Amino acid sequence: MAEPAVAPAFSPVLRPPCFQEFAMAWFPRQKVVVPIDFSDASTAAVQAAAEMVAQPADLHVLHVLVPLDYVHPGALTPAFDEEERRQLASQHLADFLAKLGLSSVKAVVRLGDPGLDITAYADEIQADLIVIPSHGYHGVKRLLLGSVAERVIRHAHCPVLVLRRPDAD
Repeated sequence: MAEPAVAPAFSPVLRPPCFQEFAMAWFPRQKVVVPIDFSDASTAAVQAAAEMVAQPADLHVLHVLVPLDYVHPGALTPAFDEEERRQLASQHLADFLAKLGLSSVKAVVRLGDPGLDITAYADEIQADLIVIPSHGYHGVKRLLLGSVAERVIRHAHCPVLVLRRPDAD
């Protein structure tokens, strides 16, 4: 039998070098970090990330508490300390994940700067991907509130998938 004169289109010889990396991007990830703030966008991000992992244990849902400073009203109440805030946030995170049917994922609450702590945690666990929702702030609101997603993109050592809000203009 004669060999075909033209190789089939799916031949590895005809694929560009980056094609395999692109194809590998869709396989289940080993460790995916999803930073959340309990917004509706966070719910969508957790659900999207859950579809990207082979098993729930590969999904790390992270909430970063910003430390109270001396000018914050909560700092005036001595009975409300950082450890109590962390415990309350951990319980809220567990309830949040239970409502989504994802109680078996890794839930983590940390205290610090959200943009930096998200990337530090991803580095610590050697994450394959960070999936982060964007609130889509722009103009003065973005200037005042900053962009955690932007800081994560700048400091992350792994790929970052930013999910845009459906109602963002």
